[in-house]
Amino acid sequence: MTTLNTINRRSFLTAAGAAFAAPSFLPGLRAQSLNGKVRHVSFGAGGMARADLNTISGHKAVEVFAVVDVDKRSWPEIKSAFPKAKLFQDWRELMAAEAGNFDSANVSTPDHMHGPIGAALAAAGKHVYGQKPLTHNLRECRHLATLVRKQGVMSQMGIQVSSDFNERYCQALIKAGAIGKVKEVYSFSFKDWGDMSPVPQSKDAVPEGLSWDLWLGPAAERDFINGYYHPGNWRKRRDFGTGTLGDMGCHMFSGWYRALDLTAPLSVKSTGPAPNRDNWAINGKVEYIFPGTAYTEGKEVKVTWFDGPKSRPPAELEKEFGGVSIPGEGSIFTGTDGIMLFPHGGRPLCYQNGQAKEVKFPKLEPRNHWHEFVDCILTGKNKPSANFDYAGPLTEAVLLGCLASVFPGEELKWDAAALKFTGHDAATALVGRSYRKGWEIPNLA
Repeated sequence: MTTLNTINRRSFLTAAGAAFAAPSFLPGLRAQSLNGKVRHVSFGAGGMARADLNTISGHKAVEVFAVVDVDKRSWPEIKSAFPKAKLFQDWRELMAAEAGNFDSANVSTPDHMHGPIGAALAAAGKHVYGQKPLTHNLRECRHLATLVRKQGVMSQMGIQVSSDFNERYCQALIKAGAIGKVKEVYSFSFKDWGDMSPVPQSKDAVPEGLSWDLWLGPAAERDFINGYYHPGNWRKRRDFGTGTLGDMGCHMFSGWYRALDLTAPLSVKSTGPAPNRDNWAINGKVEYIFPGTAYTEGKEVKVTWFDGPKSRPPAELEKEFGGVSIPGEGSIFTGTDGIMLFPHGGRPLCYQNGQAKEVKFPKLEPRNHWHEFVDCILTGKNKPSANFDYAGPLTEAVLLGCLASVFPGEELKWDAAALKFTGHDAATALVGRSYRKGWEIPNLA
């Protein structure tokens, strides 16, 4: 039986980045609400934004101060649920008028708005709950993580499964050596957030209540097409989403990234199809090489990502699981003393020679991912478990894979400190993005 050792809190990776000038007012840690309440704003009203808002507002210390959404069609339901909340369509107007009147916010918009809104909040001294991926591109990610650290505000990325028992159990088993030293990792998702077809040559009327200009934000102007971008298919579009890897990677990388105490990748290589000019591809495959750690077999460890219905881990691995099929989403750890199958959202299972291994369950306290964020704001004593010092480097690893897909078959050497690819100017040019005039992020290096 494997004995679990005491698992210490990991040392968070410190990322380099550009500094941001401090604002004249710093609420939050340095100016808590006098009544002990956390006045909260939601950027986004539907989908994951509504789920985040519902759960955060369930904390007894939270007061919903305002909700921002570019689509006014969501407003009646929000007003019914939160009658005291102020409603805004333009997040910049909220920041101009009310920046001194709230303490925290969740940024649960499409990916391309995570960086601009998150940076504005952090610069104003607000505590930030940011949906995954933390930002749309690598430069924004480094900037936001650095800014949050400089401002001393609380932060949490919306990888809620990282607080669940199963993921923490997986990490405990790996650190305890349940399968020995880890040799290789495979992560995979059947989702297909891609589209290899060209953009339709059509133009539709913008629905009443939707500000198309505000929805586009920093992205270049284009025609509205019914169902193509808003409300859901933006994940497939390169200017707005980050494909399947961006959607699911932050969730699924976190299990092994924290378990193995990984840092920045040394290199990344896509062997799947390339995206077209506008849309992400389907059935991707990305190979990462990370520096080895105390939990890996060698000086380097390989992690391979698969996405889409046709890109899957090697089928021969199933014989190691005693006949258990590889699930639609999850991770597989191969070790010097066995193998672990970790279905996404499910219980990790350890095997050796095709037989299940008996392992001891760790004692883990329950943790509410959203309420942990609020509790840390109130006490100021600890950082949330997925704070941006952790979530920033994790997101960078995910976004590196997205970027590598543009250059299939090429091994890209990553210089994390310099935020560039060694000897590859074309790849380095995609570390950031261009911004529509008036939508630039201030002091973005």
